[in-house]
Amino acid sequence: MTTLLVSHSAALDHDMGEGHPERPDRYRAVERALEAEAFQMLARDQAPRATPELLTRVHPLDYVEAIERASPAQGRVRIDQDTAMSPGTYEAALRAAGGAAFAVDEVMTAKVANAFVAMRPPGHHAERATPMGFCFFNSAAVAARHAQAAHGAERVAIVDFDVHHGNGTQHIFWDDKSVLYASTHEMPLFPGTGARSERGEHDQIVNAPLAAGDGGDVFREAMESAILPRVEAFAPDLILISAGFDAHYRDPLGNLQLTEADYAWATRALMKLADKRCGGRVVSLLEGGYDLQGLARSAAAHVQALMGN
Repeated sequence: MTTLLVSHSAALDHDMGEGHPERPDRYRAVERALEAEAFQMLARDQAPRATPELLTRVHPLDYVEAIERASPAQGRVRIDQDTAMSPGTYEAALRAAGGAAFAVDEVMTAKVANAFVAMRPPGHHAERATPMGFCFFNSAAVAARHAQAAHGAERVAIVDFDVHHGNGTQHIFWDDKSVLYASTHEMPLFPGTGARSERGEHDQIVNAPLAAGDGGDVFREAMESAILPRVEAFAPDLILISAGFDAHYRDPLGNLQLTEADYAWATRALMKLADKRCGGRVVSLLEGGYDLQGLARSAAAHVQALMGN
């Protein structure tokens, strides 16, 4: 059983402008890192486009159509103060969400052991009907709903270690007892959500905020005390990872001090839990990570851990 890498060159065609941290070079950096000899045993496949059926399990049809209509034929259109669309954005967003669902298919049918979807734009800030924070469609939410609708998953856990809280994922599943959302993130920081007191309608939201300057020891303690026990008790049929690497000490958009070793540790901890609770089924989705060196090294460590190395 192998690890699957899902990607697509359409990720290069989403361009929010010179100087924007969420840039095409992020995709290139991850792609180059995963071309190394250590990754020759990866299975690799192309991310398909998400269908309207996939997207509308999460987002209203009029929202999906509004994003499509907003897509410019040339130049850029601003969606909010830090999120914009270029002519290639809509295609990239469709393939990011579609790649997430495809990875779920491959893992849930045991064609591969686990999967990493190396696509952009990220998704975890996208709420049900609001794009924001560089995000348009919530790929983790699309993946969770697809696992439930297409594969009969009764419970899905989403673990998010991006430096920014996944307000969109929390918003979408706030009152859904079939999905556990658990997050470590820096507070205070964009988007301002993610307090410990935010627990969802069924106590299935788990927030473990970290403070600026916190490093791997505090992160690991938060995972071990607040998040891993809750995920294990939830007994999910699938674990999704919102894998943002912007809590790395090099990242310009956060102030945490994580290293590649911390991401590898967290990945192995989640895999061990998945082995115990859900047949090892793990699908990881790239979220943030804006220092190219930190992103490349962290993604490589994450995927090596998924491969069992």
